[in-house]
Amino acid sequence: MEFLSHQFHRYFVDNGASSWWLTGLRNTLLITIIALLIGVILGFTVAIIRSTHEQTGKLKVLNAVCKVYLSVIRGTPTMVQVLIFNFVIFASLAVNEVIVGGVAFGINSGAYVAEIVRSGIMSIDKGQMEAGRSLGLSSGQTMKLIIMPQAFKNVLPALINEMIVLLKETSIIGYIGMTDITKAATLVQSRTYSAFIPLISAAIFYWVLVTILTYFMGKLERRLRRSDRK
Repeated sequence: MEFLSHQFHRYFVDNGASSWWLTGLRNTLLITIIALLIGVILGFTVAIIRSTHEQTGKLKVLNAVCKVYLSVIRGTPTMVQVLIFNFVIFASLAVNEVIVGGVAFGINSGAYVAEIVRSGIMSIDKGQMEAGRSLGLSSGQTMKLIIMPQAFKNVLPALINEMIVLLKETSIIGYIGMTDITKAATLVQSRTYSAFIPLISAAIFYWVLVTILTYFMGKLERRLRRSDRK
């Protein structure tokens, strides 16, 4: 027990280790939450614009902008995007690095969310749009009240997977000097001259966070499925 206590203090308490781990966990969670909010809002907006254009031919300019956005974000590495946001876009602004990371990952995630949601929208029978219009609903109302609820249920598993990928991708944020879980592990490693326990601990932290996210999103999915049967 004394040996285990010594090892615990060595890797998680002594020489600032506890501060690194707590800061890393906090920053990882904050960046993920901010990025999820931005990614979902941006992704759904782009998906609606693109699907509206494909169905009606309207919003040509916005659709063109969205296509450029998707091409650039999906065609370049996430790490390069994070570096550009930190050292180019926000270089002259006094912006907290958590915000920088959240915005960078949010804009990146939004491109993938957009394609997931768009595929869900396009999978809904076109007759439902016509049925909504025949009931006196506008295109926007039909999309909001009829199409989107069905599309969301269809793509929820893919959205959950994207959220998990996003959470794990935040591990590269250390490249802009921020302390996240991965960076905390490397800092502890540099002090203890041992890689095994810090890196395994980081992996366990991520695994626990992914498990918690999967659990709650799974509950949401099951609730939606039950509501369909009623």
